[in-house]
Amino acid sequence: MAVVIPLGAVAYQSLRVPLSGHAVRLTLQQRGTGLYAAVWVDDVPVLAGALCQDRTWLVRHSAGALPGDMAFADTQGTQDPDYTGLGSRFVLVYAERGNG
Repeated sequence: MAVVIPLGAVAYQSLRVPLSGHAVRLTLQQRGTGLYAAVWVDDVPVLAGALCQDRTWLVRHSAGALPGDMAFADTQGTQDPDYTGLGSRFVLVYAERGNG
């Protein structure tokens, strides 16, 4: 099941969301070279300084007990996300990985 994570169109934001029974903290920061993410699962850092790209998984490996991953999707094309379109043009989706 996919879940859309609510974001605002601001250059720096940090939010906590429950995903698959875990407390996930996500920080997004717009820099001159793109949008970057950091992720913590149950207060354990699993990702720092990852460049956010269109339809590219952020974590790309098992993050402890979190059985899924997150990716941005451009709803109007294939542009990499920037903060001005977060929550509208650019959506962040969490999806659990398959068991097989």
